[in-house]
Amino acid sequence: MQMISSAVQKQMEGASWIRQMFERGLELKRRFGAENVFDFSLGNPDIPPPPKTGAMLSALAEQAKSPMAFGYCPNAGLPAFREAIAGMLTRQQEVAVAATEVVITCGAAGALTSFFRAVIEPGDEVICPAPYFVEYGTYCGHFGGVLKPIPALLPSFQPDVDAMEKAVTDRTRVILINSPNNPTGCVYPQETLARLGRLVERVNATRERPLFLVSDEPYRFLAYDGAVVPPVLPLSPFALLVGSFSKSLSLAGERVGYIAANPSMPDAALLMSAVAMTSRTLGFVNAPVIGQRLAMGLLEEGVDLSIYARRRDAMAKVLADAGIAFTMPQGAFYFFPEAPGGDDLAFTEALLRHNVLAVPGRGFGLPGYFRLSFSVENKVITGSAAGFVAAAAEMR
Repeated sequence: MQMISSAVQKQMEGASWIRQMFERGLELKRRFGAENVFDFSLGNPDIPPPPKTGAMLSALAEQAKSPMAFGYCPNAGLPAFREAIAGMLTRQQEVAVAATEVVITCGAAGALTSFFRAVIEPGDEVICPAPYFVEYGTYCGHFGGVLKPIPALLPSFQPDVDAMEKAVTDRTRVILINSPNNPTGCVYPQETLARLGRLVERVNATRERPLFLVSDEPYRFLAYDGAVVPPVLPLSPFALLVGSFSKSLSLAGERVGYIAANPSMPDAALLMSAVAMTSRTLGFVNAPVIGQRLAMGLLEEGVDLSIYARRRDAMAKVLADAGIAFTMPQGAFYFFPEAPGGDDLAFTEALLRHNVLAVPGRGFGLPGYFRLSFSVENKVITGSAAGFVAAAAEMR
């Protein structure tokens, strides 16, 4: 008896690696105690929200006394919040973004899903560098889109722009990038982004249906050692930016994100109206109003980045001491090291034997590597050291 569609069955199989490791971690914690299990499987921000959050919650409690304080709002988001985001992006992106060019969404995932619903026809292609965030294929696949990953340059994990250009066909609708990147932590430099912008312009010079350049940036706030995350909107009239407050404010459960279009995009208002409508008809309706009001009050705030920086250094030491090759992440809170012995499944199984949880790289489109999230307490990182040494030795 076939209970679910074949498409969703395929999506479940492809997107299961992170959750599979998470579930195995729960079993290990039950057997050995949580303090004896070292779980790097989930990118769940654990740093406290900014100190001002308490005051904001008190203010929201006062607002709750007003009728309809937390009722439906416009599908595109609270008007004052859209204005505030537009002002923030005008400074960040170096173009004059208006509130009409911003839609508030249910996280970055909601932004991408609503955008794909608005622009994708069945059979359209979405190109992205590999490795990539595991659910991109599902987001576009819901509407008949086809994810077309292009292997990144190794060991830097930078996009192979030449290969991406060769992969463009008449059905290519979106080039999707993610910097700082999940799972690698790499940051794309200005010249790489400029080449992608020029690629989009060359393609669109011969098109009726435009090719969009979409930058997924939930980790924009988190870059190390002076790394710069360049603005994306100026690269092309058909550039869009997706962001969220899940990590920067540790508000992941509130599901507040946004999508913004280059103000010089032809029919930008039409596209943003379409995204607002698809957000409604996909069942999101509007981003959570409490989350919107919280994020609006904390727009100039952020979590303590020095905590992530210290954890990155501690994780790098654990890997180096175990003789595991890796590229130091420039941003986000992930490492994507090479699997000793070359088999990512075998190595993550070896780690499990020492109560260490990591995610095989094939779940992100690149076998032979594995992902570690260092959004965990420092004692988890240091406590895992012996397990990494032992697992790496087994594979050699």
